[in-house]
Amino acid sequence: MFRAENKKGFTVIELVLYIAITASILLVVSNFVFMILNARVKGQVIAEVEQQGIQVMQTITQTIRNSTGVTAPAIGSSAAALTLTMTDITKTPTTFSLSNSGIISITEGALAATAALTNDRVVVSDLIFSNWAISGTNDLVRVQFTVTYLNPANVNQYQYSKIFYATASRR
Repeated sequence: MFRAENKKGFTVIELVLYIAITASILLVVSNFVFMILNARVKGQVIAEVEQQGIQVMQTITQTIRNSTGVTAPAIGSSAAALTLTMTDITKTPTTFSLSNSGIISITEGALAATAALTNDRVVVSDLIFSNWAISGTNDLVRVQFTVTYLNPANVNQYQYSKIFYATASRR
């Protein structure tokens, strides 16, 4: 009579099958985690560019609104810097400009130090101030610039740029 022995353990086929299933699950999970991390990094990059651009634009437009006049650019022209006269004589002239390293800065007063409005994680380019005023009216200034996340390694997740523009007039 033939008697089946009760063996404990796995056959080679079962072992290979279990390893293949486990490897497949680990591959899917690791790809999912990688995608989540990439999305998180991209979200942080976008948030940094948005925050920097909005903050700078609000500072510039608020300063224009509170100024007593636009010295440069002249009416009907555009320039890479904006010079304003302010009610506080110690802050006259107030100048916004773009450095060669891509940082927007403000100088308040003739003897004041220049203060950076953007940090070293972004680069600003194409800063243009256009004076759209009509003689005899309050100055109307259009501001436009591009903010790009600094990406020296040229990694896809860190590539993001946005153009910001606004128009402000004196009160």
